[in-house]
Amino acid sequence: SCYSNPVMLYFRAFAPPITVPKIPEGDKVDFDDIQKKRQEKDLTELQSLIEAHFIQRKKDEEELIALVNRIEKRRAERAEQQRIRAEQEKERQVRVEEKERKELEEARKKLDEDAKKKKALTNMTQQYGGQDGKKGAKKQTEREKKKKILAERRKPLNIDHLNEDKLKEKANELWQWLLTLEAEKFDLGEKLKRQKYDVSTLPRDVHVAIAPHSIVRKKK
Repeated sequence: SCYSNPVMLYFRAFAPPITVPKIPEGDKVDFDDIQKKRQEKDLTELQSLIEAHFIQRKKDEEELIALVNRIEKRRAERAEQQRIRAEQEKERQVRVEEKERKELEEARKKLDEDAKKKKALTNMTQQYGGQDGKKGAKKQTEREKKKKILAERRKPLNIDHLNEDKLKEKANELWQWLLTLEAEKFDLGEKLKRQKYDVSTLPRDVHVAIAPHSIVRKKK
């Protein structure tokens, strides 16, 4: 029961007694007016709550819009950074490909130049070898021809039966023969000089044939 509950005992001991307000005699209570004021108060509180709700909603919408804008801004910044990196990577790739193309082109040109030099040197060597072979064959032929001529001319000298006039005539003939031999010896010496000159100028001719390719390469 309430009398055995400590809380109720404490409340009854210390709480002031509840008294019903007395209505002054002669005054009439207008319950309609009280109800109306209560409704007006409730309406005012409701309007305040509605206004506070819309104010908070507007604030939330503004914060949401600001958040969306920040997200879009960061997204645009990332897209721009990716675009810049893609452009830089593309430019780097183009530079690498251009460098590789130039190196390949230079290597190909070097191979072509080396092939041209080798071909020019081979042609000069073959040309000189052919000329040398022809000269050797010609020289051999001329040597054999001269040997044959000398063999025909070198007859036994039989002068025991010749008189003084015949001896003089024979001496003159031998003298003319010696002069012919000296002339032929001179001609052979000149030919030998020309052959030595051709041999000495061969390296210079090879250098002249190769030099234009080297000059073109240096200019490039």
